[in-house]
Amino acid sequence: MNFVAKQVVGNKLGAVKGDMGKLAEEEDPEAKRKREEEELAILEARREAEERRKEKHRKMEEEREKMRQEIRDKYGIKRKEEKEAEKEDKEMTGRIGRKKKTVEDMKKEAEEAEEDTNNLRSQLPDLKVITDKAKQMQTEVTEKCTCM
Repeated sequence: MNFVAKQVVGNKLGAVKGDMGKLAEEEDPEAKRKREEEELAILEARREAEERRKEKHRKMEEEREKMRQEIRDKYGIKRKEEKEAEKEDKEMTGRIGRKKKTVEDMKKEAEEAEEDTNNLRSQLPDLKVITDKAKQMQTEVTEKCTCM
């Protein structure tokens, strides 16, 4: 039963879809050009509206920041960034631990460690000389010690 219903409905839908496709193909070049121009105009209008909105919000934020600064000046309140910097300094005064490292600090330490290892390698004698001395000492010890 379902199969028959699908066949009947499917055929009619196919016919409708086919007619719609023919209509779209029959559209003349002038209509296509007008439609494309309209789409471009709509995109341009959206872009301009977005720019106006961003400019409006930027101005509003500037005005708010100006008002905030006036209030800070009036009551002697410091900005959050200044407070945080002072807070970190206060936290570090009696602290036993160390200051948290930033990415730049870690990079700098890694570079210094690499330089130190390069300096150590240049100061150490060759590995071959050390192994030769170790073999020589081993042979001397085995010659001096005799097992019964």
